[in-house]
Amino acid sequence: MSDKTLRLGICAGETSGDILGAAVLRALPQHGFDFQVDGIGGEQMIAAGLDTLYPIDRLAVMGLIEPLKRLPELLRIRRELVAQQRVAKPKCFVGVDSPDFNLGVEQRLRAAGIPTAHLVSPSVWAWRKGRIRRIQQAVDKMLCLLPFEVNIYEEAGIDAVCVGHPLVDELQLMPTRDALRHEFGLPLDQTLLAVLPGSREAEVRHLMPTFLATMLLLQQRHPGLHCVIPAADASRRAEIEALLGDHIEGVTVINGRGRDAMQASDAVLIASGTATLEAMLLRKPMVIAYRMAAVSWMVLSRMVTSTHVGLPNILAGREIVPELLQQAATPERLAEAVDRVLEVESEQQIQLFGELADQIGGNFAARSAEALLALTHA
Repeated sequence: MSDKTLRLGICAGETSGDILGAAVLRALPQHGFDFQVDGIGGEQMIAAGLDTLYPIDRLAVMGLIEPLKRLPELLRIRRELVAQQRVAKPKCFVGVDSPDFNLGVEQRLRAAGIPTAHLVSPSVWAWRKGRIRRIQQAVDKMLCLLPFEVNIYEEAGIDAVCVGHPLVDELQLMPTRDALRHEFGLPLDQTLLAVLPGSREAEVRHLMPTFLATMLLLQQRHPGLHCVIPAADASRRAEIEALLGDHIEGVTVINGRGRDAMQASDAVLIASGTATLEAMLLRKPMVIAYRMAAVSWMVLSRMVTSTHVGLPNILAGREIVPELLQQAATPERLAEAVDRVLEVESEQQIQLFGELADQIGGNFAARSAEALLALTHA
């Protein structure tokens, strides 16, 4: 192994982490280093040079029951990964997201004297703040995607750096508004509202009836208003179309491509979630809403500690985008909020979104690679 070859360890537990990890691995040679990397990852990280110990799908578990059923296997994989890394003695080990698995690996490797980093901060600012104590024990450097997260870790005595968000780079490559309207057969000269009720069955079930009533109110007030609804998959499309029934005039349902639907639109009515960050980075004025089962809301509202739920508001530290949640998310109030956005607040939101996007910054892969190289003292 030459002096310009770095030995690294890395683990991603799901497809999104595989994409991020691969981008960072591809950026390392641009800094003048070759690397040898072991750990666990998917096809993209393997193509970027990873020798994976297990297929990534062995770590991809969802819900509450499946992880319990798979716990013996997951613990065995963790033991084997830790053993591999202790023998390999990498200059640095980085866990990509998947904190429930990766923090345990990082804690054990750090105790063995291997520097550790974690890429993608857990949402300690929103809920389960107690995790910060475990992170203190597990992580030498936290690589955050959003700038406000850095302060949380620095206050806890954890070295942290914002490496930018990959969406900032991705969204610069979007097609134009008119090109997308032409592709989807949407009117070029009418106001277009993108309506995103979420991707999960429960989200569509709880939100779409309210969103439909809101759309009807808005179309009564704005006869030329057209709505586009991206359905996450075939099941969600069937549910949305069943709810629409005969209310199809001035409405287009498309398969997936929520990002493109937002880019084609003038404003967005959107379920709270990561798509609100996409809308912000696309500079699309929006209204955020969310509804869930009453019992779930009662439990979650006691667990969540952040004042706001929409990422634009969390980033700004104040409400710059209307948020209407649970009982407040009525068709009348949502329609009034969309009206204000279309008629009054649009330019102000767009300006603030640009300022927040500049704070986050792009060049995610290069900045992440630089942070890891600094940790290895290379």
